[in-house]
Amino acid sequence: MKNQIGRMVILVEDYDQALNFYQSNFGFNILHDVTTDVGQRFLHIGTGKTDALGIWFLKADGKKEKERIGSQTAGQPALVIYTDTLKELYNKLKDNGVKMKTELVITPEYKFFHCFDLYGNEIVVVQLD
Repeated sequence: MKNQIGRMVILVEDYDQALNFYQSNFGFNILHDVTTDVGQRFLHIGTGKTDALGIWFLKADGKKEKERIGSQTAGQPALVIYTDTLKELYNKLKDNGVKMKTELVITPEYKFFHCFDLYGNEIVVVQLD
């Protein structure tokens, strides 16, 4: 196997709220969800049907970690999502009350918008043609 990206980690306050946001807005599904016998939960989500590239939610513990929720990237985008239905996804997110940073931009060279997840992590959504 060649090296490949597995998952990015996003600090969350609540696993189920984060899961609901990404499921209802982006159609992500659970790739792996297990709670250990000591109570630690491992929740991985993505767009594939197997353990592929995705997001690993990590519940923030302690004051310092909780302060980092939504600001892990110091104000820069946390992730990029590719879609082939940009206008439809944009309208769905707007209807769902998702906060936008950059409204829909469509030029001959590129198509994108920026939004925030429920914790303030910036997401760039791009249509690849």
